[in-house]
Amino acid sequence: MTDLGGPGNHRARGPGDDPEAVASQIADAVESLTALWSVAAQEASLRLSLHQLRALRTVHAAPGLNLTALAEGLDIGLPTASRLCDRLAAAGLLERAPHPDTRREVQLWLTTHGQHVLGDVAGRRAQALAAALAAMEPAERAALSRGLRGFLAARNTAPGAGGGGVSSGVRGCGGVKANSRDAARPRGR
Repeated sequence: MTDLGGPGNHRARGPGDDPEAVASQIADAVESLTALWSVAAQEASLRLSLHQLRALRTVHAAPGLNLTALAEGLDIGLPTASRLCDRLAAAGLLERAPHPDTRREVQLWLTTHGQHVLGDVAGRRAQALAAALAAMEPAERAALSRGLRGFLAARNTAPGAGGGGVSSGVRGCGGVKANSRDAARPRGR
């Protein structure tokens, strides 16, 4: 078993404690978490693809961004991003608005309905994760929490680990809270 006891614990490593073995265990856990999140998202009030959810989360994290920024944030082509926005707008989840200073640029905003759908998905995901965590022993939850904090700290400081360049709001998998004040398009222009 991996020792997540912290820096003060100098227990000898077992055969399953090397970074490669732990990485394999984490990969299995990530696959399980991805499946749990996918099922929770599909149980939401409106079924959306993972690409659609990522697009909504990206716009939520950066209200008013343009289509090019969305395409870059999702690592997809501009025509694909445009069709994705067409579908989200047709579903009443996304609004396109002309940029106030640049006629050729379009800004993207979540609608109130889009905010509610994102909140519903985030809530269902949090409930599913909480149910899995509740099945763990308290000491296991504490060890997991310490281990995750250590992982994030190491990821952000290790050279070549890729931790510095990714915006947690755009590419992250954290929960999304619908907040009309922060995410809604300003109406009074």
